[in-house]
Amino acid sequence: MRQAPDCPSSLAEPAKMAELWARKYLGSLEARSQSWANGFEVKPRIVIARRLVSELRTASAKAWHLTESLLAYEVQRHGINATLIDPWKVSKDVHTVYVKALAAYGKEISPQRLSVKISGALGKLRQRYTAVDPRLIGFVSMQFHYCGKILVDSAPSIERKILMSYFKVIDDHLYMPLQRAYNAAAHYSYGDERLTVIQTLLPHITTIAKNVVTRVNQLYPNYCSYTDRLNNPLVQISSIRDAEMFQVYLWTCVLEQRFDSIQEELFPLCVMLYPTLKVNWELVRQMLHLLAREFKDYVTHNQMLFYAPYQDALWEMFSPNIFPDIIELD
Repeated sequence: MRQAPDCPSSLAEPAKMAELWARKYLGSLEARSQSWANGFEVKPRIVIARRLVSELRTASAKAWHLTESLLAYEVQRHGINATLIDPWKVSKDVHTVYVKALAAYGKEISPQRLSVKISGALGKLRQRYTAVDPRLIGFVSMQFHYCGKILVDSAPSIERKILMSYFKVIDDHLYMPLQRAYNAAAHYSYGDERLTVIQTLLPHITTIAKNVVTRVNQLYPNYCSYTDRLNNPLVQISSIRDAEMFQVYLWTCVLEQRFDSIQEELFPLCVMLYPTLKVNWELVRQMLHLLAREFKDYVTHNQMLFYAPYQDALWEMFSPNIFPDIIELD
């Protein structure tokens, strides 16, 4: 059974997990941004940020049109009450969140610092939508994603990569139940074995995702999704995010010691989005298989026992018995 916190240090666990997540934005990010800027005369970030804020209303409207055209049929097919999707409320949330992200970009606050500062607010926003109907997060997340993409396309080309790293913070916290995982972690004592497994794997979540996506691209070099081939940079970014998303949902199950987050959120989200985005279920199964292999590089056999039941259940949900479509390898 889950152990209740028995010492004050346990109260710091959500903050520690948030810090672990934020660290994945470290590395060579600042060095890369400096190298891009060398030799170019560009407008100060604060000027670019102000211009993009002025374009937020238009970008949000375009994003809404894209999202609605893609998901209108799925909303109807899944029996989602369309009145629950309030375009004005979603647009207001989009504006509030992107103003904060652009302010951080303009002030040159790092993406990892933005992640720490904004995680609580995005967690509450996500909880507000999933509390009504967990499937709404698919529609809302896509609206945010397309708005960010439109803004990036409007920015000077030399700033787009660094700007994308700020907007990825938003994508991550909306697509993934990060705050839910942090809250679950607060119920464990410091040094709890179950918590230790997650703290061992979480810092490697992006490395694992990148390795998985690279291998999937090798296995299916000619596969084309809704956007483009798998080796397209934008498709790769989305693919890596999805591989990270599956991991976070799995770790949430481990911490909550129940399968609810996958049953109520992840599975309906995938069923709603993947056919529309032309993501074959065989790709999902390959990802799950490769994730399992990657995890073994970081944990002991005894540690595997904490997540194995949830990993097995996740595989069964996306098995060929449920989704029989396959892809022929070249």
